[in-house]
Amino acid sequence: MAPRRQDRVRELLKRAVGEVIRREISVSEGGLITVNDVGVTPDLKSATVFISILGGPEQKKKGQSILNEKGVWLQMQVAREIILKYTPRLRFVVDDSIERGNRVLHILEELEKKNLPDATEE
Repeated sequence: MAPRRQDRVRELLKRAVGEVIRREISVSEGGLITVNDVGVTPDLKSATVFISILGGPEQKKKGQSILNEKGVWLQMQVAREIILKYTPRLRFVVDDSIERGNRVLHILEELEKKNLPDATEE
């Protein structure tokens, strides 16, 4: 279990990074980018930001490239919003768990439809 300080910094970073992305990157440019979670190392010097990008395939690629190009700049913007001894180095990782979850739910719905007896057979 992570220490309380690490949890507080993780939540603080999650909110701050999400706000900076919302404010600085337009939806038409890079899709709808949301911060799903943030993982922080025990020394609080680096953080992995798990994001999801909603939009077309072209927007997803563009959104990911924007985050990679502007990563240091976004980190500086986050440093202005939160006061920490060290601003963690941000690394952005696309998290497709929501898409995988939706795909699993769709498969379960299809299986449920196949296994339900027809109302006309009764």
